Amino acid sequence: MVSIVIAATHSGAGKTTITCGIIAALKKRGLKVQPYKIGPDYIDTGFHELAAGRPAENLDSRLMGKEKILEIFQSADADVAIIEGVMGLYDGGRGGISSTAEIAKLLDLPVILIVDAKSVGTSAAAMALGFREYDKELNFAGVILNRIGSAGHEKMIVDALNDIDIKSFGAVRRDDEMFLPSRHLGLVQAEEIDFSPRVDYISEKISAQINLDELLAAAKKIPTTSYKLPATSYQLQAKIGVARDEAFSFYYAESLRELERMGAEIIFFSPLHDFALPKVDGIIFGGGYPENFAAQLEGNKKIRTEINRAANAGLPIFAECGGYMYLMRSLMDCHGKIFEMCDVIPSQALMTRKLQMVGYVDATLTRDCIIGKRGEKIHAHEFHFSKEVGDTEKIFECEKLRTGEKYFAGYANENIVASYLHVHFSGCPRVAENFLRALR
Repeated sequence: MVSIVIAATHSGAGKTTITCGIIAALKKRGLKVQPYKIGPDYIDTGFHELAAGRPAENLDSRLMGKEKILEIFQSADADVAIIEGVMGLYDGGRGGISSTAEIAKLLDLPVILIVDAKSVGTSAAAMALGFREYDKELNFAGVILNRIGSAGHEKMIVDALNDIDIKSFGAVRRDDEMFLPSRHLGLVQAEEIDFSPRVDYISEKISAQINLDELLAAAKKIPTTSYKLPATSYQLQAKIGVARDEAFSFYYAESLRELERMGAEIIFFSPLHDFALPKVDGIIFGGGYPENFAAQLEGNKKIRTEINRAANAGLPIFAECGGYMYLMRSLMDCHGKIFEMCDVIPSQALMTRKLQMVGYVDATLTRDCIIGKRGEKIHAHEFHFSKEVGDTEKIFECEKLRTGEKYFAGYANENIVASYLHVHFSGCPRVAENFLRALR
């Protein structure tokens, strides 16, 4: 397998669009392409999966740990691995943790930098030079120019790049048809709209404007191995219902596989479209956009009633972010309209126009619950525009990695743990194991 990292100067430079185009174009050549996304992002991986025809994986040193990243990456069954970075090349948590540069150096891979050249001429070469020189340990392979206005614009920048010995792998022209729409948490999800024609169009443009042969030549050959979860002395067989539809789609593929390795059978269901819960031993509600589908979620009273009854009957439930909001009594949107939710948690989710939290946190359990014992610490990530309004006992004492600020968060009772935290089970296998034990 050969692999390369696609980075950028900043968020919004076109990483996901160009990465998806490269993935789809290589797939059309008959190559088996494994996509990866650095960081805790859920949305970009949906587009990667659409382009590659196979699930994308996340690589996050904070949520998963470096050893797990190496195990997962080196076990890929693919001809090519394309890794999309996060934000700017050197951006991440405090100290650059889980930045694109950190992961590229961990995996010892070359990096191609996307430079957004809109309204920029020769200065684009100066930017590339700064990124190359900032960290000499990084294997800086060259650049891809994006949003180029004309042949003259491209020549001006490429000539300047040649003068400083930086290779250009191609230049992508400005084209509104290549645009992927976004909203408050990132791109519009691939699950919501059929983006297949758009991805096909992007791949055609990328094939014509980026030298894929040179890109593959610059990629590094990686030896692959077989990765399996270490043998355990127990078999945690259980059926887990996982809410998955347009409203709830924020799941790490490897996180769900961690549950399967431990003996769980995953059964997907839809709070939007299904009228009954599947017969399961427990439920996981992931994050997503319940606020965008609040009327439909409210309208499906049958499944909300079933969820409420199951929760009150003691069915183990683990919920993250959007799932946390769905389990609350109600959800108020930014216009003040209130929608009834599952009424499992005696609080209200209040949407705001201001980002409430984004970043890595260390969360310590304040008491025993279905995912662990009091005092256990969990690495997690938060990203939400809503807040909880209510007075419930909090299950987590959280500390922001970047600032050290502490706060209490989440909800728990004998059979439920729910919060705004996103957890990766590959990085916190004991959380998955404890939840499965609760199901038994």
